[in-house]
Amino acid sequence: MRVTLTLLADAANVSREGKLNILGVFDTLFARTFPTVHAQMQLVIRFEAETREDVVTPHLEVQFVSEDDRVLFRLPGTMTVGQGPRGGTVRLEHILTLTNLQLDAPGQYRFHIVVDGETLATVPMLVEQIGLAH
Repeated sequence: MRVTLTLLADAANVSREGKLNILGVFDTLFARTFPTVHAQMQLVIRFEAETREDVVTPHLEVQFVSEDDRVLFRLPGTMTVGQGPRGGTVRLEHILTLTNLQLDAPGQYRFHIVVDGETLATVPMLVEQIGLAH
């Protein structure tokens, strides 16, 4: 299992034809005051795995981590990797919608993508304070 794409976006979906559509990719948020709340974002993750003869369900966890390495929240789950042709690759897109994300201070945050206890990818997110207009 490997992660081949991770990013933050304003919107994303997978069409019925299997196309991954992404709109408004970003890695920095701006706020005038803190604490602040970001209304909505989507964490897009593409996993790839070698096909198997049996179905497996690895444990998936997304951790939101602060600049000082505190885990602010965890989102646990599982995913199903199905059967496929031998020697082939299975691609799995996960789009996680995050609403009303509380940010207490500016800094460098990150999302860890953890599968079966191993961090496979990290998505950084910088949060900056901008000055008030006079």
